[in-house]
Amino acid sequence: AAESHPSCYASHQLNGEDRLSMLTDDILLSILGRVSSRTAARTSVLSTRWKHLPWLLPELSIDVKDFLSAPCADPMEENDMEQAMKSLAKATRSLLDKQRRESTISSLHLKLYLFNAFLCEVGPLIGDAIDSGLLKDLDLSVLDETEPLDHSEEEMQQRAQDIDAFFTAYPSVLHCLTKLSLKNVGFDKLDMHHVLFDCCKQLKHLSLHHCDTGSYSLFKIDAPDSKLCVLEIGMCRFLRIDLVCLPKLEKLVCDTWVSRCAPLTFGFVPSLGELELSCGEQNGFKLSELLHGVTGIHTLTLDFQGETLWLQPEVEELRTAFSKLRKLFVCGIFVEFDILWTTALLVAAPSIEMLHIEVWEHTCDVGEARPASYHDRRNPRWEMHLDSSSENRLLKELEFAGFKSLEQQFTFIRYMLEQSPNLQKIVLRDEEQCDDCDALKVPRPSRFPRK
Repeated sequence: AAESHPSCYASHQLNGEDRLSMLTDDILLSILGRVSSRTAARTSVLSTRWKHLPWLLPELSIDVKDFLSAPCADPMEENDMEQAMKSLAKATRSLLDKQRRESTISSLHLKLYLFNAFLCEVGPLIGDAIDSGLLKDLDLSVLDETEPLDHSEEEMQQRAQDIDAFFTAYPSVLHCLTKLSLKNVGFDKLDMHHVLFDCCKQLKHLSLHHCDTGSYSLFKIDAPDSKLCVLEIGMCRFLRIDLVCLPKLEKLVCDTWVSRCAPLTFGFVPSLGELELSCGEQNGFKLSELLHGVTGIHTLTLDFQGETLWLQPEVEELRTAFSKLRKLFVCGIFVEFDILWTTALLVAAPSIEMLHIEVWEHTCDVGEARPASYHDRRNPRWEMHLDSSSENRLLKELEFAGFKSLEQQFTFIRYMLEQSPNLQKIVLRDEEQCDDCDALKVPRPSRFPRK
């Protein structure tokens, strides 16, 4: 009825806005903190009640992608990225305005493209905010829309030089840089260790995607004074990374390495508790050798991405590394492979409480759809010598993703029920949606049990 009377509708809408505006600042700030900074800034024009709120937010997130025109071209055009950076610089200038800012910023999450013209605008704003005590912590992500294989070595090296020049021009940025994410950066002509560990003394989280010092290079990290807690490495072309000393490191993610042997060695990493290893095309190696000297792992993820199982069979050798293991995720097991071998890992982990298994079945990477460069999948044979002493008495939860009602999967679950007297919860999930599989339009009827 209100819709048929404009005056009633306007009054109803106004009353709704008034009720919202009656909320206290802390509640309104909690609401604004869940939207982009661009949207939050726009609320300042709603009413005088909202006018000051964006400059009270204790945590800011300024993402260049929020300023891209829609719809975006695919691939994205350079002019679109430049215009987005222009808008980002304007928003940063406004939100860091000391005359309007009524409180300090505990954390600024800044995602930008590497355009020097706009970095020269953003850099002084951030540096001044840091020097004046307005900004405490900076989370910086240098984005790139170009696929890794489409970048030349010279372009990657230039990106490294531009980033180094930015840090050199605005040294205050390094003083509060707590998280850094880089993509497609080649440190061939720079000291990567010096830039990332000696200069970034406050860094706690480092994410590197397709960043290295040249193909098949060795990289040693020896940073006894580093505060780094999380290190994420993806598609980097290192032959090997030697973690000589990272005393505060708690989590390490290594995704898609090029080395044909173990991609990591560990030295002094006493705080390391969470490790993720994910790779498809890879020769086999012994996990016990990679984990040599590491005894505090409580959460381990092994992802084979639907390809060859690159673990060499072993049990007893893993007991030391698995002595504190509580959660084990084994992902990307090709659907035609046996699953029972994973129970051998449990024998070496008597304290395991949660096991997650994920089976891989994608029509987009089998038959004619499978890229010719991919090798045949191989499933190594594990010698299983299991008896009553192999019981997993602490295992409480089993989660199975990609469940297909196959006999080998039921065999695995029956075995887990027999060997886990204190198992309290079993979760069976279908496979996740895959856009590439959907694009092939090949029918994939679910074999998930209906009853």
